[in-house]
Amino acid sequence: MVYFHQYDYVFALGIIGAFLDAFGNGANDVANSFATSVSSRSLTLFQACCLAVICEFLGAVLVGSRVAGVIRRQILKVDLFREDPAVLMLGMACALLGSSTFVILATRYRFPVSSTHSIIGALAGVGVATGDGGQVMWGWTGLSQIFASWGIAPIIGGGFSIVIYLITKYAILVRPNSTIVAVWSIPIYFFITIGILTMTILWNGAPRLHLSNLSVGATATGILVTASVAALWAAAFMVPYVYARAVQGDYTVRWYHLSFGPLLWWRQAPSDASPSTADVAVPDYYRGHRSRTSDIAMVDPANPEAAHSRQEKFSQEKSACGSDVGILHRHPSAGGDAGSEKTLSLGLKIFKLICKTPLGGPFVDVLEMQIKGGNKEQARIDRMHARAAQYDNKTEFAYSFIQVLTACTMSFAHGSNDIANSVGPVATLYFIWSTGELSLSSEIPVWILAFCAASLCVGLWTYGYNIMRVLGNRITLHSPSRGFAMELGSAITVLIASRLALPVSTTQILCGSTVAVGLASGAKAINWRMVLWIVFGWVITAPLAGLFAGIPYAIIIYAPRLGMPS
Repeated sequence: MVYFHQYDYVFALGIIGAFLDAFGNGANDVANSFATSVSSRSLTLFQACCLAVICEFLGAVLVGSRVAGVIRRQILKVDLFREDPAVLMLGMACALLGSSTFVILATRYRFPVSSTHSIIGALAGVGVATGDGGQVMWGWTGLSQIFASWGIAPIIGGGFSIVIYLITKYAILVRPNSTIVAVWSIPIYFFITIGILTMTILWNGAPRLHLSNLSVGATATGILVTASVAALWAAAFMVPYVYARAVQGDYTVRWYHLSFGPLLWWRQAPSDASPSTADVAVPDYYRGHRSRTSDIAMVDPANPEAAHSRQEKFSQEKSACGSDVGILHRHPSAGGDAGSEKTLSLGLKIFKLICKTPLGGPFVDVLEMQIKGGNKEQARIDRMHARAAQYDNKTEFAYSFIQVLTACTMSFAHGSNDIANSVGPVATLYFIWSTGELSLSSEIPVWILAFCAASLCVGLWTYGYNIMRVLGNRITLHSPSRGFAMELGSAITVLIASRLALPVSTTQILCGSTVAVGLASGAKAINWRMVLWIVFGWVITAPLAGLFAGIPYAIIIYAPRLGMPS
């Protein structure tokens, strides 16, 4: 039975605000998170969107309610509203609408901001508008701790990422036999990454799975067993697949051959396949970040056939992807006959039609957009990329699969933490509307978590490309080996913050990780102008979102009313 039927419209506005806020979170924050994977060419934008739908949803539903409780309880002092809880309903609706308006406007103008800053600033704006600011919890148990985490978290994330990257660089990337070492290290990285993800689910308790009462021994056993199974799977399936393409140079191996697992060790490769053809069998992860001549020159000079093959495929890719739509990159190892060319042409036509609708977001070529700009800007980006080392593509191929795993971990971590931005206020609004009481300790309904997670995925799917186009390679050169270090360091930091129930900004942490990894190539390998632009956005987000929410809230609650004395 609904208690406040007379305020159904306020609840409806809150639901709309929650959808828009989660939509903006997906279009801005999640897009920022996946810009690393897309910029490294480990994932296409379409693949990133599909993985985000799964991982963000699971992170939000399984672990998301922990941080959402902080948004509900540690921003505003709610005692003032106990006599009139409907006013808090209005405040939460205004906070959601104000926060979402700012984030969506920022996304429209390609301004990467933090949705966490936005909603917390909006709630603080509502608190200030309620009185003299005394309704805001400014102390260490409230906003002060959150503000401190915003400054510390990017440094911690950067620290984790640069340590991971430097260990990888000097242990594997710069070695003469880097490809072999990278291939056989895949199970180790799977063990570490899956172990961290499992630890997060068990450590945070996963309220929906009722795992909070597990003993230390049971938790440790669960982590080790899950991570070991993942490592064994990687050794049985991933290692032979990557070995066949990156070491043996078998250009006929396709993605579905991954299911063959150990049988790939006995699969007969073509007679002309050899380590010298491996450059053709794997994607070129640095394509677009050097001149066309150097793209072709990467192939072993002793193998002119491979060079000719790469030159031919370069022309095919350019003609296939040269449209203004910028979709459907041809794989460097893709063969072709008349039938497949017709199929590709038909597929391109269908995709062009889809791209004219909101569903076309995942098929936009953000990599092409990242390297476009005026002559001066392009020259500056080229100089920045030239200062970063470019490692063997065959070695990077091994790390591309590891980065897919870290991207999923990062997405799960984002869902577990940042979904609270929308869930916290709308859950408070829902409980007041349905019960008439301030119930800040009640368990958040699954439908609210699922609704906000779905809205977040819609934002990424339809509009995420607009933020990705100004990030990634525009900050520093990205590659799978760098990207996996950025994402793994960021994921560790976000998951720790979720354990501590701190609503940190994933945008900030990933930016800190990106800058830290870029610094390994020198300070001039980073686009400091873009970094300062992002930091400027962090600074102004909370105050502006506070104004967007606080001003309409104050106008409504302090407006003169007919029949009431002034």
